[in-house]
Amino acid sequence: MPVYLRRHIMMRGEYARLLLSGKKRATIRLGKVIPKYDEVIIHSWGRPIAKAKIVNVTYKRVRELTDEDARKDGFRSRDELLRELRSVYGEVKDNDLVTIIELEIIQRFDKLVPEDPYLGLKPSDIGRLALRYLRDELSREELSILEELAKGKSIRWVAKKLTGSPLNRGKIRRIVRRALALLVKKGIIGPSKKGSEGKTL
Repeated sequence: MPVYLRRHIMMRGEYARLLLSGKKRATIRLGKVIPKYDEVIIHSWGRPIAKAKIVNVTYKRVRELTDEDARKDGFRSRDELLRELRSVYGEVKDNDLVTIIELEIIQRFDKLVPEDPYLGLKPSDIGRLALRYLRDELSREELSILEELAKGKSIRWVAKKLTGSPLNRGKIRRIVRRALALLVKKGIIGPSKKGSEGKTL
């Protein structure tokens, strides 16, 4: 049965480092994983680390994996990749299906733009991060606005839909800035820091 990949990918710390350095260009997951979106947010150490574009998705049987597949995922060889898959998933059989998701980093969250009102982030990304990390700190109204932005709707569209007029864009922007300030204050985005690693490959 397929698993649908939404906006977020969890990654262990050592693999996140390889991804950020460019040595890892893919993540291999057991089973059929179907991405629902072209862009995803990568999380590690308990925080978001980057936004990535999914550039290719390939399905293979375990027996068909090659050394090149392993190198894309940051491993030196197919055997090393298989050992890691077994350590994460337990028993892995030759006939099991795997998904190779190739990624390209398009924005690092430890290299933001201080002079930009949104630090170089899109309102949609701020919405997605706020919904994941700040649900307990935002009002119902703020959450409903951020949910619409997270769907990729424009600030103008959200203002018109939720307040009745596109002229109320200032209110939407204030909520986006508040969510961003909370993300920075809590250390969720901003300069790189060490933390606990994620628990999935």
